[in-house]
Amino acid sequence: MKTFQAKISIQATPETIWQILTDADGYPKWDPNMERLEGKVAPGEKLKAFTTLSPGHAFPAKVTTFEPPRKMVWSSGLPFGLFNGERTFTLTPKGDGSVEFKSQEIFSGLLFPLLGRGLPDLTPSFRDFVAGLKKEAESR
Repeated sequence: MKTFQAKISIQATPETIWQILTDADGYPKWDPNMERLEGKVAPGEKLKAFTTLSPGHAFPAKVTTFEPPRKMVWSSGLPFGLFNGERTFTLTPKGDGSVEFKSQEIFSGLLFPLLGRGLPDLTPSFRDFVAGLKKEAESR
């Protein structure tokens, strides 16, 4: 199993942040690593993420958890749990009016020891993601 994550404090309401996270067309405007996100960010919907980290390659996912405006999970992988990726977005309101936002992806599965070796360090892209989200949310 391998985990990548980043968190940041954002001076915006959970609803504002949620609105940004659920606007698929808007991702390339604020996420520097996203070329485009196809699909609808809604419960049970399928998405295809195209990133600058792997140009021309689509990363499919399904929205498996959708709890506005607190938590969302995008799941992907191979059949029978052979290799899985689960990206979680968590919004935790703080007493000072800010929101702690955390983005995390866990890779696992029976083939992880083989396929996981090929995973690059995604930590910089996670940091870029949360920084871009913060900038977008605080500018609204």
